[in-house]
Amino acid sequence: MEYIVAVYRLRHFAKAAEQCGVTQPTLSAMIQKLETELDVKLFERSSQQVTPTAIGKLVVEQAWRVLSRANKIKDIVKEEKNSLKGLFRIGILPTIAPYLLPRFFTKLMSDYPDVDFRVTEMKTMDCRKALARGEIDVAILVSLDDMEMFNKTSLFFEQFIGYVSRGDSLFNSKAIRTSDLPGHFLWLLDEGHCFRDQLVKFCNIKTSCDTKLTYSLGSIETFMHMVEAGQGITFIPELALNQLSAEQKELVRPFAIPIPTREIVALTTKTFVRHSLLKAVTDYIRANVPQRMLKMNNTEQRV
Repeated sequence: MEYIVAVYRLRHFAKAAEQCGVTQPTLSAMIQKLETELDVKLFERSSQQVTPTAIGKLVVEQAWRVLSRANKIKDIVKEEKNSLKGLFRIGILPTIAPYLLPRFFTKLMSDYPDVDFRVTEMKTMDCRKALARGEIDVAILVSLDDMEMFNKTSLFFEQFIGYVSRGDSLFNSKAIRTSDLPGHFLWLLDEGHCFRDQLVKFCNIKTSCDTKLTYSLGSIETFMHMVEAGQGITFIPELALNQLSAEQKELVRPFAIPIPTREIVALTTKTFVRHSLLKAVTDYIRANVPQRMLKMNNTEQRV
């Protein structure tokens, strides 16, 4: 099961064998043995790529669930022993990681040397899939309405902040009203980023398909450089303010009340058992963000 899951993920027999710590002939032979036992073909093999068959995809998905549940046995024992050791995998949004991780992660690793922390940046949907498959233990992301199948632990609340070029008329404004945005040159993340989706909904911004004034690229840092070069408006998360120079802070404009605010949460599956490690991570996060951000105030509106 581990072999077929690895091949499914990596789409490559040699890379899968390396990940599993076996030779490629061994991995191939075991997969062929499984195919013979099941009397089905799990993978289509070619010189260019390896792809699962229709029945192969179903078998792999079931194997993934079985392995995830089997791994819970070790987790249960570790939790019962209150053991802060072993592998702990964290998924985190790209719009959170650069601003949150530097605040606490180095100290966390130093204080828990027996824990092998692994962090992967991924979008919300990828985090959810990885949690369901047992590829990560916890996801740090933005709270959304359709997360009932998971357990949520609230971490902090973060405002959206405007970042305005000197050449834009809003540079002379003390605060940004959503009604001010139509007609302005906006730099927005690609579709699929909840950071973008929440702003588009809150500000009633038309999508890039509807207007030439909205552009899409890939990273907040890229947009900031474009604004600094003298064109348009973008939006940054509140934690990014601490990393700005004095010159950059001159481009910052808050939203007018109500201020759009996102709730950052730790997401785990309903069967998650490593609560001691989760508490350690969440405690470090809460201790290293401004205390004001631990709860919403009456000037903010959750998006």
